[in-house]
Amino acid sequence: MRYQGRLTVGIVLYCAWALFNHAAADVTVGSWNLKHLGWNNGKRLDAVADVAKGADLWTLEEVMDENAVTELEHELERQTGEKWSSMTSHTVGRSSYRESYAYLWRDSAVEYTQGAVVYLDPGDLFAREPYLAEFRDKETGDTIAMAAVHIVYGDSRADRTPEIRELASIWEWMREVYPDSARVIAGDFNLAPSDPAWQPLRDTGAQPAITRGATTLSETDGQYANLYDNFWYDPAELDATSADIVRFPEILGIDHATARDIVSDHAPIYLTTDNARAKFAGADELAGEGDQLSGATSACIDLDTASADDLDRLPDVGPARAQDIIDGRPWSSVDDLTRIDGIGTSRAREIAESGLVCAG
Repeated sequence: MRYQGRLTVGIVLYCAWALFNHAAADVTVGSWNLKHLGWNNGKRLDAVADVAKGADLWTLEEVMDENAVTELEHELERQTGEKWSSMTSHTVGRSSYRESYAYLWRDSAVEYTQGAVVYLDPGDLFAREPYLAEFRDKETGDTIAMAAVHIVYGDSRADRTPEIRELASIWEWMREVYPDSARVIAGDFNLAPSDPAWQPLRDTGAQPAITRGATTLSETDGQYANLYDNFWYDPAELDATSADIVRFPEILGIDHATARDIVSDHAPIYLTTDNARAKFAGADELAGEGDQLSGATSACIDLDTASADDLDRLPDVGPARAQDIIDGRPWSSVDDLTRIDGIGTSRAREIAESGLVCAG
């Protein structure tokens, strides 16, 4: 079955009819930037499906042709023997480069309810307006409201900040439109969750599901560069039990160069809720660092896993030294940073005393 999510952006009249006041959906939710899905770029949909079958509900970013989403849906059905459904937004973007968002879900676990809409964006702040929809867990009847987001990259962090800060307004708007659903904002944010630009969203009670590791594939085999992909949710609304990064090149047995060419330059992420368990092949051994969620998560900087953006937040560490830290992994202590040119004993002490580096 296929749903057309092509609603005209404008005033949306929506009547919520969720069954429960507290949504504790029992599903695995995934998010994946699929790097120009639908272009004639040699993407292997069988490999994408081999990974995607590990979750029940997906938000997809960088969709260039809705027919490719349909083909992916059919490939998932072929591999799993189950029915899947999908819906794709209309194209969004301010220039000749335009893309869509899509939702993809396993029919036995999840159903679309209503409320699919591209965000109105009253301040015209988004280059690609987010795409929202509500889904129901078929087993429990609980509902979850999703917002798929792809923040503009631009020329610098300053170009991304206005869109990140506006997510707080979307978060509050979601409460009005989906009053009885747990809210989740998912996607590729092109900014680490520790960045100060997230403070307005944090002030609403939302928090990132993943605080460690990185999701973008480095051109160096086996290395990951930035923690750009994430879920933002409120633990008072959603019983989220774990979140992780799926290191799909290892699961598929391919190197990073091949992975970037035939699948994506982003690793997918997933969030499990209530009693759900992710079904990714080899996920226990090959997924990322894995955040077990039970309230607020730590935003400390791990010298061995942090992205270049996060390392840049440390005292006296700019982009060049951040890369030096990545190249010099693993690190046994902050004191060992004195191996890096320009970081002496006093600077290493300042980094240690900043309180930003994870203990141990």
